[in-house]
Amino acid sequence: LADAAADLAAQGIDARFFAGDVTDPASVEALADFAWAEHGRADAIIANAGVGGVRTLLLDTDAAAARALIEVNFWGVWNCVQAFGRRFRDDGLPSAIYATASENGLFNAVRTNGGAYVASKHAVLGLMDTLRNEAPPAIEVGVIIPGWVKSDMTRHADAAMDADAFAARIVPQME
Repeated sequence: LADAAADLAAQGIDARFFAGDVTDPASVEALADFAWAEHGRADAIIANAGVGGVRTLLLDTDAAAARALIEVNFWGVWNCVQAFGRRFRDDGLPSAIYATASENGLFNAVRTNGGAYVASKHAVLGLMDTLRNEAPPAIEVGVIIPGWVKSDMTRHADAAMDADAFAARIVPQME
């Protein structure tokens, strides 16, 4: 994180960082406290919590491993939505909450060996659809649905979309 912030600073971008654990609600609250202390508030969040992990047939998947994946992929997003969403609601100013699901939130692109991952992404889509219906008008709510994007989780995938190309496509849509 320090290296990334330094690289951004070298490009003239004011970047700060905070290390935390999205599966721990207190850690996410501390992140929100950090954002408010550093900038007076946050305008937007992108809950991009996600891990791959469990790659076994559903009937053979270890329940503890599946719970650990869902803890990050779903509960990590939930914790971010609540910690920042409550503050956005309470201050009443324009703000945005986005979460990254996956094409697997819409259909099962991982046909086998991905039951916990697919279920977690369906859950994120449902969470954000509910939030979209419940959030006050000042809070914009959106779901980012990437297909296969090269990342630390998929860097071995030659067919995956370049992360910079994906960002160039999605950021203008969010703006």
